Amino acid sequence: MISFDINKDSFSRVHFIGIGGISMSALAEILIKEGFEVSGSDSKDSPIINKLRDKGATIYIGHESNNIKDGLDLVVFTDAISKDNPEYLEALNKKILTVDRGNFLGQLMKKYKDSIAVSGTHGKTTTTGMLSTILHSSHLDPTILLGGELDCINGNVRIGKDNLILTEACEYKGNILKFHSTIGVILNVEADHLDYYNSIDEIIDTFSGFVKLIPRDGHVIINNDDENAIKSVSDAVCNVVTFGIDKDSTYKANNVSFDQSGHSYFSLTIDNNESYDVVLSVTGIHNVYNSLGAIAAAHISGLDIKEVIEKIKDYKGTHRRLEYKGYFDGVRVIDDYAHHPTEIMATLKAVRNLEFKKTWCIFQPHTYTRTKSLLNEFSDAFFDADKVIIANIYAAREKDNGEIHSKDLVKMLKEKNVDAYHFDTFDEIVEFISKNVSEGDLVLTMGAGDVYKIGEILLDRN
Repeated sequence: MISFDINKDSFSRVHFIGIGGISMSALAEILIKEGFEVSGSDSKDSPIINKLRDKGATIYIGHESNNIKDGLDLVVFTDAISKDNPEYLEALNKKILTVDRGNFLGQLMKKYKDSIAVSGTHGKTTTTGMLSTILHSSHLDPTILLGGELDCINGNVRIGKDNLILTEACEYKGNILKFHSTIGVILNVEADHLDYYNSIDEIIDTFSGFVKLIPRDGHVIINNDDENAIKSVSDAVCNVVTFGIDKDSTYKANNVSFDQSGHSYFSLTIDNNESYDVVLSVTGIHNVYNSLGAIAAAHISGLDIKEVIEKIKDYKGTHRRLEYKGYFDGVRVIDDYAHHPTEIMATLKAVRNLEFKKTWCIFQPHTYTRTKSLLNEFSDAFFDADKVIIANIYAAREKDNGEIHSKDLVKMLKEKNVDAYHFDTFDEIVEFISKNVSEGDLVLTMGAGDVYKIGEILLDRN
């Protein structure tokens, strides 16, 4: 871990390699607001990049060594770039201090009196979105970095005072071990990012390391119904706070139900004593867990519990998290970011609370490594869908070595009597959907890549 102070006396000119990423752009925007001279590069233009341009950042489209200008003080790079990236190599050649996004964010967190880091295999963006909805208009005036876009903060970042920073904390490449949080949230711990980790035990150890970094007077908030989350706090020296549904917990949801719109409501007990009625504007049992983590973190941060419960009702979802997109020919289109088997099952179970004739799930696997290592789990994840369409794998940071293909998943799904199909192109999927759906059906696009474009094409044809 690299330690340094983020201030204009030390670093007045900062360059971001991969500045268009949801987290990198937020970090860049914070520095611009604080008066730093910011530049950055990305492979393609986007609304996020245009927003940074409007705020004064110098942006280069394409990665070239000559983007690394003389006089730069610091270069920050995203995990998505390869170590042969020409800008990264040029920064090293010029002996400019070069750090990854996780290290930079960890050092930024040290500037704030308190910090909340939301971690877990699933639900980070939703839970951080819930917390953002609760906290953004409070007296705490937080700075927020969100891994998605939320209407109430007009995007993916909110810049507040130096009292509190709220951020997601991803375990990929051990990034959570670089953070400095006074409140940590662990939503769940499962096998993922197996291109980096060798086993679930190694993943649990990483979360344990994250917990050990929280100061003695700080708090870790864990899902008490998740055995691996419980294991991760076995050596905690900070205060351990629990939430759950099945087990007695500090913050416990009782009598969970769903209304006609699929929205959740439940009775919240705190320390087996106080009881409050909670109403959510999102669906799914997984979002009950997410809400418990958010409620606990906001309450521990000093907000009145009644204020917390009132504000969480205003959370109606982050973009790309069970996001309603529109209708075509009487068919509803919803988009979701789920890209892990557990997330897929939770999302499909959640939409079962809604009333549709058939659910057409269009899934785009994300990375070859994840698809190969969790192939059996993926093949068990789609039983709540009536029709399943698998698009080609979204490579993201990886290269295709020919070891795995979407057709392998379709083959296994068919062997388990799932009505599954594969198409090579989005156009073929759109054509198939258009010819076969009926009024009253649901089309659910799902994945962490660009599968959402299929829904947009369908709606544009309306």
